[in-house]
Amino acid sequence: MPAITGRQYIKRIDQLKTDVWIDGKPVTGNISEHPAFKGIINSQAALYDLQQHKALTYQSPTTKEQVGLSYLQPKTKEDLVLRRGMVQHWAKLNNGLLGRSPDYMNTVLMALASSIHFLQDQKNCFPDNLQTFYEYARENDISMTHTFIEPQVNRTSLYVERSNEPISAKIIDRNDEGIIIKGARLLATQGGITDELLVISTGGKVEDENSFAFSIPSNTKGLRFLCRESFVGGDSTFNYPLSSKYEEMDSVVVFDNVLVPWERVFYYDNIAISNNFMKSSSFLPFTLHQVASRQIVKTEFILGIVQSIIETINIEEYQHVQEKASEIIVALETMKALVIKSEVDAKVDKGGWMQPDRATLQIAMNVFPRIYPRFTEIIQLLGASGLMSIPTENAFQSAVRKELNHYLQSSEGNGEDRVKLFRLAWDLTMSPFGSRQTLYERFFFGDPVRLASQLYFSYDTDEFVKRVKDILK
Repeated sequence: MPAITGRQYIKRIDQLKTDVWIDGKPVTGNISEHPAFKGIINSQAALYDLQQHKALTYQSPTTKEQVGLSYLQPKTKEDLVLRRGMVQHWAKLNNGLLGRSPDYMNTVLMALASSIHFLQDQKNCFPDNLQTFYEYARENDISMTHTFIEPQVNRTSLYVERSNEPISAKIIDRNDEGIIIKGARLLATQGGITDELLVISTGGKVEDENSFAFSIPSNTKGLRFLCRESFVGGDSTFNYPLSSKYEEMDSVVVFDNVLVPWERVFYYDNIAISNNFMKSSSFLPFTLHQVASRQIVKTEFILGIVQSIIETINIEEYQHVQEKASEIIVALETMKALVIKSEVDAKVDKGGWMQPDRATLQIAMNVFPRIYPRFTEIIQLLGASGLMSIPTENAFQSAVRKELNHYLQSSEGNGEDRVKLFRLAWDLTMSPFGSRQTLYERFFFGDPVRLASQLYFSYDTDEFVKRVKDILK
């Protein structure tokens, strides 16, 4: 099957009958019709329909069918530019608000498959399994989510779980069929509405049982997704212009003696690989390239909102307003420059793929988590009381419509148009959906302080230190 349509995606997800729980109740019937998932599933479907455009697919090297461009393993710098264009084309359909859009997960899998040379001839590693799954996902346009994080029980560096019943998912048995997993993992965004769940341990483990990587269908026996409260405020795109369409559910994934077949295991019981595979492989450069490309589109959207507020209430003459808008402009152009630089400085890696410059993209990932909360603050500062004076759609269809249009009018428009804009700004920055967006971008690749430490220790300063020593001779 080549690149799928939105209708095919929805049909597959409904047919899975995945074990999903929300608000203490199991989801029954078609999950695409459930109020908590309907909006995001339809938005995902629109992405698959957009992918049918020939610019977003390429010819499969094995079947010669047109498959999603997000699976493309880049061989040239031009391929990286092509991938960036694809990411941003998709992102513009949702203004960069979908962090787990299919192209992100497809990129994750592509990056892992581009790193199989790290697994060659290593204990309990199966690079052929990873390559086979990558090709399967590419040829069938499989939707995926992932879970990397352990439950937030005790974050001390010396903590070792002593519970009789596992809390963090671990291997409790191995047999002829595969490995048996029991316990839980966080934080599967879009968990329960994808074909597959990719599970990878990301280092820092002290037990073999916690080191593994695999992918299994979301409806695998014993697999359950426990969802948080839905942030979908309602169906009204007037009241909830963003959350009604782009609310990505987050879930705890519970493994109750889940059998992972050997052909789906990429590695297990190998602490060295678990600790080093993600940071030594192509995972970071390729995934950061996708993420930063999406974040550029999101920043453009935020700048559009800010400028719309400025024009709507006519505050452009104030220098503090100009300064705040300029902060976003500087951030936008900085992110653009970093992504382009990563492509210009790209080099062929040991696997033979064109890898964007890792250090440049690490800088982008240190920049954006710090500036995004400021975006939220700027919108709040410029919108001020207007972000609270936001009557609902029903109010504008009631007997007080005339009064609302009069007293809430903008410099050039009526009250209804002004409130639409301010409800959009509110939904992005102050609603439960908006608050999650800020937290999500703040921690997208983990603790910002840890990211800064990784950049510090990986950045080569030898030449600069040598210049200092030379002048002191």
